[in-house]
Formats: sequence, C-alpha cells, structure tokens
Amino acid sequence: MTTPSTEPVSSRRLNLLSVVLVLGAITSLLDTTIVNIALDHLHASFHASVAQTQWISTGYLLAYVSVIPVSGWVSERFGARNAWMFAIATFLVGSLLCGLSGSLPLLVAFRVLQGIGAGMILPVTITILTRAAGHARIGHAMMAIALPGQLAPILGPVIGGAILDSLNWHWLFFVNVPICVVALVLGPVFLAKDLGRREHRFDLAGFAMLTPGVIAIAYGVSEAAGAHGFAAIGAWLPLVLGAVLLVAFVFYALRVRTPALIDVRVFARRSFGLSSVITFVGGFSTFALMFLLPLFYQQIRGETVLHTGLLLIPQGLGTMFFLVLSRRFLANVDGRIVVGGGVLLTMIGIVPFALAGASGGEAVLLAAQFLQGIGLGAVSLPVMALAFSSLSPAETPRGSAAFSVVQRVGAPFGVAVIAVILQGRLSHAVTPALALGAFGGTFWWIFGLSAIPLLLALFIPRRRATAAVPTEERPAEVSSAA
Repeated sequence: MTTPSTEPVSSRRLNLLSVVLVLGAITSLLDTTIVNIALDHLHASFHASVAQTQWISTGYLLAYVSVIPVSGWVSERFGARNAWMFAIATFLVGSLLCGLSGSLPLLVAFRVLQGIGAGMILPVTITILTRAAGHARIGHAMMAIALPGQLAPILGPVIGGAILDSLNWHWLFFVNVPICVVALVLGPVFLAKDLGRREHRFDLAGFAMLTPGVIAIAYGVSEAAGAHGFAAIGAWLPLVLGAVLLVAFVFYALRVRTPALIDVRVFARRSFGLSSVITFVGGFSTFALMFLLPLFYQQIRGETVLHTGLLLIPQGLGTMFFLVLSRRFLANVDGRIVVGGGVLLTMIGIVPFALAGASGGEAVLLAAQFLQGIGLGAVSLPVMALAFSSLSPAETPRGSAAFSVVQRVGAPFGVAVIAVILQGRLSHAVTPALALGAFGGTFWWIFGLSAIPLLLALFIPRRRATAAVPTEERPAEVSSAA
C-alpha cells in the first residue's frame, strides 16, 4: 500500500528515501562546480571570448533561480513525486544534450534546460524528505540534504579536473546521465505516490513579480563579480529592479486572499525567519570562504585545479565528521551552542589562511580546513532543521521554495561582496607579496563578517539542536509524528 506523502514513514524507509533523493540532488549541486572550473577550457575549445563563454554559467544560474518560486506550486498541483521525477528527467535530458553540443550557442541553450531541472530538484527534495521524516526526525532529513550541499564545492573541482585531464569536456555533462537514470528507476519504487490537488491555481500575478525579481537579482550579483563590481550599471540596475519587484511581491502576497506563489508569512515565525537571516548572511562568510580558498591555492600557491580539489578534501571530511558526531552525541545539545560553536570553529579555521605565506605550512592549513568543515556542518544542519521544523506538511512546498530563494540570493550576494573586496585589493597588488597580502586581508574580512551569524546564533530558540520546535511554535495543524 502506498504511504501518503504527508505522513511520516518508518526509519528504514526514510533512509532509503534519503539515498534516492540524494542521488538526484548531488548531480545538480556538483554540476555547478564541475562546469565552472572548466570555463577556461571551454573558452579555448570554442574559440570564444570570456564574456561569451561566461553565459554557460550565467544561463544555467538564471534558469535555476527562475523555477525555484514555482516549485512549491508544482509540487502541490501535480504531486511532489511527479515534480521530482520531472525535474530529474529535465536535468537528465539537458545534461545529455549539453554533452552532445557542437557549438557554444547550443551549449548555452541546453544549459538553460539543464538549469530548469536543477532549480526544481532541491526544493522538491526538501518537501518530500521533511514530510516523510515528520517533526521528530527533521534533523535526520536535513543531514541528507546538507551533506551533498557541503561536499559539492569540494568534490566538483576534483571530478572536473580528473575529467579534463583524462577525457574531454563532453564528459563534464555525460557524468550526470547514469546517476540520473538510476534515480529515475528508483524514484517510483521508493517515493510515495501523491496525485496533487487540482484546486491549487497558479498565482500568475505573483509569478510576474517574483520570478523576474529573483532573476534580476541573480543576474546583478553575477555581474557584480566583474571588474567594476557593484558600480557597473549591469550590476546595480538589475539589483535595484529586482529589489523593487521583490518588495512589490511581499506587499501583494500579504494582501491577496488566495495562496501566493510562496508564503511570505512564514518569515514572521521566529524559527523560519531567523534561519533565513542566518542563511542569507552566511553568504558573506561560509559561502565566501568556499569561493576564496580555491583562488588562494591556484593564484598564490600555483596549484592545478585537480590538486586544489584534493587539498580541499579535509573540509569535506570535517563536515562528514560533524554529521556523524551530531547523530550520536548532539541530539540533546542546545542549538545556540551548536551553531555558535560552528561559527567559532570556522573563524578559527580562517586565521591560518589570513596569516599564511606563499608556501609552507600545509599541515596547518589542512587542519584548519578540517575545522572549517566541522563549523560549516554545525551551522548549516541545525539552521535548516530549525527553518522547516515550524512548517506543517501543507506549508512545506511553498516554504521550501521560499527558503531556497533566500539560499540562491543570499549566498551569491555575499560571495560577490567578497569578490569585489578581493578585486579591489588585487588591483593595487603589483608584486606577489602584495597579492598575498590582498588575499590575507580578504580572509580577515570573512573572519569579521562571521561575527554576524555568531551574534544571530544567540537568538536561536532554547531547544535541542536537531529536534522539533517547542509545541507553542508549531502551527496548530501539525500533529505529532508517529
């Protein structure tokens, strides 16, 4: 008998669900980093300009963010399993066509198709997992989501570098095909069938404001990473237009009687709102750190892409260590201590890089990355669990879309700010010593900005790090997990 998608499932079935869903999520998360490190190679292969080649990444990003706002409605209208299968199938077809592309315009077009599938995968995955886990096991569900998210920036360069060294660029996309096929085969077997609800009408007015707003902000942020930073008209103008559209959507969503495309009222809840703010400001620290470390190894220490990926492995090991530790020992620890301790460990792990020289000290840097990995896991896992523990099963689809919008806007925005700081410092660095100083100063900026999530961690509700929220914070319609 099919288990209703809105009811918690057994622990054994939850583990099987997690494995299947992670298969789908890991491909879309890895794809970004795998392809980004190959842009220089693709630039040479197509004999195109850097600006033209950059659209391989930009087209994917814009398509990715464009579908996040509608992912909640698609899950409600057609069923979460059908939405997930459609997203994986779209990503699979896009990956196959990208690998078969013979020109840059075709590759960019198929990257857009690929991005449409990828953008829907994670929000729908969150919906399925949190419903299956129930509030009592929300932390368990978040582990399955957090692990690929933390490992993708580390494994991506290793896989991409290995492919370029031994095969050709077409395999950057073909590598997704077998994983997606396995996910599509296992999906109907392990994912509960839900038919969706025809009465959920599409919010066309909300779509006309929210989706262009998110796309405009994503494009502005991508342009801000250029030579002129946020001063470039291609950066600040889309950011302003996007912000105006988002504000307009918020006012619209609060006044409309029918359900809006995403439920902005969930941000008023302490758990969800605080988690969203911490996630957004995390772009200035944790996500910015993932951006800066590969550049440090390649530009200051002269490492290859493949070797850089190998050097980043200790960070992933640190994250996995935390996930094992949290499952066994941290269930009854106050979430404020876990998140605050994670931020502090990350800050400690930044210091050796801020003080590093152009060579030497490898053991210290590797140990620092291990601490960073523990810290990143300690921040991301409880914060995601906190966000979704206050949502009922009915609220989860649009709530996951709302949280994904915060993730996809906040993280790149913070990274762009750090990129602008680094570029400003490097513009005056005419010697290797000055370039080293530019990186050191930027690492100190990340260290200082990490104080923001550290301060916000003090306001996390006093409760267990991975448990459900207190009864009074839950919506009235949420029942106890069986």
